[in-house]
Amino acid sequence: MLIHTFSIAAYDPNEESFGVGVASKFLAVGAVVPWAQAGTGAVATQAYGRIVFGPQGLAMMAQGKSAQETLEALLHDDPLREQRQVGIVDAQGRAAAHTGSECFAWAGHRTAEGFTVQGNILAGEQVIADMADAYLSAKGELSDRLMAALAAGDAAGGDRRGKQSAAVLVAKPNGGYGGDSDRYLDLRVDDDPMPIEKLGALVAMHHLYFGKPKPEDATPITEDLARELQAYMRAGGYTSTEPNGVWDAEAQKAFNAMVGSENLEERWRPGDPNVIDRVALEFLRGKFGK
Repeated sequence: MLIHTFSIAAYDPNEESFGVGVASKFLAVGAVVPWAQAGTGAVATQAYGRIVFGPQGLAMMAQGKSAQETLEALLHDDPLREQRQVGIVDAQGRAAAHTGSECFAWAGHRTAEGFTVQGNILAGEQVIADMADAYLSAKGELSDRLMAALAAGDAAGGDRRGKQSAAVLVAKPNGGYGGDSDRYLDLRVDDDPMPIEKLGALVAMHHLYFGKPKPEDATPITEDLARELQAYMRAGGYTSTEPNGVWDAEAQKAFNAMVGSENLEERWRPGDPNVIDRVALEFLRGKFGK
């Protein structure tokens, strides 16, 4: 399976998260290249990609092997290792990568503390260099920095055959919906003429719907704000009551229905009914306050 692509695998110790960002002129690259597991590491397997390198690499690191030891073990008995390209980051943020001598030019990688970038059939070495620089200078959570790296690689020419798909995967402890898995973010654009741009929009939507509210964004629901929210609820058909500014149990029940319908339940909960997250409020204003 030839997967000509550029990718970045990284670890953020502050978030305790591992992630992979990838883009390629290849259908559904996110179904093949990126692998990550909370508390363990991340793997990107590409070029003449071997999918089992993902789960096998994670299993080895879960047993205590370093990124370099894992890479060597994966390639040791592989007769096609010179056609493989692999990037790995382990639980301590150590990075290792391999670009086989038979990968199609331009092909190469760059490793640093906490991340590795790699690619093949690229417009040139600048793709990798710009990805590394963008990742190091970007702000925000890990997914935002992975996206910055992909955008920089794309701007530098990316996959010289063109564009088709992109993906970003981030795993961290209890990061999944409801805290029941480590799958914090797993987004893919499988076939699109502008996959990285579309992926960026999906990441922004993920931040809206699944991002955790920040304490500084907690906005008290005053009488005036209650009246505003009641107007939105009435416009959306969640209540027939005229806006009156009374934020009682009836108003809160209607608002809870609205929040659930808009998939904003991660940003407002009945257990703390007298405040609303600023991000959720801005979304509601944008949709219903027109």
